[in-house]
Amino acid sequence: MTATPPRTRIPVLLYHAVMEDPPDWIAEFTVTPKEFASQLDAVVASGRTPVTVGTLAAHLVSGAPLPDRPVVLTFDDGFADLAGPTAEALAARDLPATAYLTTGAITPGRPCLLPPAPMMTLSRAPRLEQYGMEVGGHTVTHPQLDTLAPSALRRELRESKAALEDVLGHEVVHLAYPHGYNSPAVRRAAAAAGYASAVAVRHALSSRRDDVHRIARLILRRTHTTADVERWMEGRGARTAPYPDSLPTVGWRTYRRARALLKGPEFAG
Repeated sequence: MTATPPRTRIPVLLYHAVMEDPPDWIAEFTVTPKEFASQLDAVVASGRTPVTVGTLAAHLVSGAPLPDRPVVLTFDDGFADLAGPTAEALAARDLPATAYLTTGAITPGRPCLLPPAPMMTLSRAPRLEQYGMEVGGHTVTHPQLDTLAPSALRRELRESKAALEDVLGHEVVHLAYPHGYNSPAVRRAAAAAGYASAVAVRHALSSRRDDVHRIARLILRRTHTTADVERWMEGRGARTAPYPDSLPTVGWRTYRRARALLKGPEFAG
């Protein structure tokens, strides 16, 4: 079996909050504004062409044109920085991106499993598009989707989609699974709910052969440096999707499902 050529390896970066002093629960997945700027500069310097998830998904489904060396930037949840300094930093470098919003977390008065944190509001979602960002869904309450009953799964997928479509005035067809948790049943439900693509985590590079309803992403932690981003831009430092779930992944899913039966829906984090 021959190795996947480096040019087919596609880094899809996953960011959460960009702030100096995050709440403890999200601190591991937060980068500082200074480090974020340095990482964006590394993306620009790499010579890769930034595209949205929608562009990558269209290629995976129909072979639509894709640059030779693409890169995708994504942001989950909808932290307060996203519609302000983070969007501004992206726009200043002409970097398109895809933002996945947890509607329960950004709608005052709605229940959500995400712990408290500074968040943007749903009314500011159109502002993201004004900055050139693509907007996708990230469920209502941020649960572990692969542990939910079918009816609850459908509700999470459809209600968040409808809320975003109402404020944006157009169809929303891209989804991010909370913490990447998914399964064959979850992927089928996402497609049935009208999502043309869905991103997971997988801690891997994507590729031109990736699964459009399980696109691999590389999650940015506070311990990652600009050097890590530079390696990913070179197509190094991580395995390349698609690949089957490992036995530990399957076992972890089984354990979480059993726990959910006893405790009910839990925060995906």
